[in-house]
Amino acid sequence: MNFKPRERPFEVPDGDGLYLTVRPNGSKSFNLRYRFGGKARNLTIGPLAIGLAKARELALEARVEIARGNDPAGQKAAAKAAARAPKQVARDHVETVVANFVAIYAKGPNPEPNTRDWRETQRLLERHVVSAWKGRSLGEIGRADVHELMDRIVAGGAPVGANRVFAQLRKMCSWAVSRGIIDASPCQGIAPPTPEKGRARERVLDAKELALVWRAADALDYPFGPLVKLLILMGQRRSEVAEMEWSEVDFEKGEWIIPAARSKNRLAHSVPLAPAALELLRSLPRIGSNTGPIFTTTGETAVSGFSVAKKRVDRAIAGLNGGSELAPWTLHDLRRTAASGMAGINIAPHVIESVLNHRSGIISGLAATYNRHSYDSEKRSALLAWANRLDAIVMGRAAANVVELAGKRA
Repeated sequence: MNFKPRERPFEVPDGDGLYLTVRPNGSKSFNLRYRFGGKARNLTIGPLAIGLAKARELALEARVEIARGNDPAGQKAAAKAAARAPKQVARDHVETVVANFVAIYAKGPNPEPNTRDWRETQRLLERHVVSAWKGRSLGEIGRADVHELMDRIVAGGAPVGANRVFAQLRKMCSWAVSRGIIDASPCQGIAPPTPEKGRARERVLDAKELALVWRAADALDYPFGPLVKLLILMGQRRSEVAEMEWSEVDFEKGEWIIPAARSKNRLAHSVPLAPAALELLRSLPRIGSNTGPIFTTTGETAVSGFSVAKKRVDRAIAGLNGGSELAPWTLHDLRRTAASGMAGINIAPHVIESVLNHRSGIISGLAATYNRHSYDSEKRSALLAWANRLDAIVMGRAAANVVELAGKRA
């Protein structure tokens, strides 16, 4: 690191965007160059004194934040601005209202949250609403501000995502009115930004597409690569898989129990694990507690940033597919694809519904009241058969009795 200063600043690259800047006055600092929101960004990691090993460690942490949809340089600038600002927090400041709405309404004080998807509510409001209006009073926000925010999200390529943000914002504003925090909701009289009426949820990936998604997941590595593979293998909901905890998995029995608190229908759900799923889970690192989140970068909370991960999958697919991406698809389509795939290998509809933890289809009403059979053995056979079929799809051959999906494919 004994680089002598020159008349002009110069950079010494280390790789993956990390570089050392040497300035004419002799000062040296590590920086990370990356792109966020389509724009070039630069983050000062620290002075030369922290050492290269520490600089690489901090750069890796920053890349994790970027993958989760956060802007480290923006966060650093915001923190500095907040430190310089007067220490005043009003109860109607947007960030305060969001925090209280999540804590009191969405999550609630009880061990069992008031709403199952409170973490998603928190993520949407913090990422979009707080980042746009932090420091402003909610009562000062008008309909023009709401339209501007929604237009920005739509323009960013997330029209349906704008609807989700708007739904949570509208709910929060109504809650704030009911508590006397604001007099009127700025969302009143505004329609969702993107019409969804008639949008059929019917996308099922064909065998070629599914094989491309599986191979593309290899390019993501932990945590999102294995997560995508488990979505395909198990057919469970994205939030349920993403929030898996080690304490929920019984490796001896080959079983994952989704607790009632995280299940959409508030019923604990047993998911038999095919050998491929077990092998994949055993290969994952344990970050933090041996009982905590499986997919985590902090050891304390489950991962988020799915939109960024999905874009990485799409880019990897294009690389495998001669530059062509798939027709529009979502991570939730993998659940529907798994269900359709099981039907295609003659798994009975009521068994598929049991695998998916559905209670409103084939077995419903009075039949559901009297039918308490868990279908554990049938579910295990179904998921094993689906894993075998999936192995055949990925490998491009006839289904075999041995499941080989856990490893990477060339």
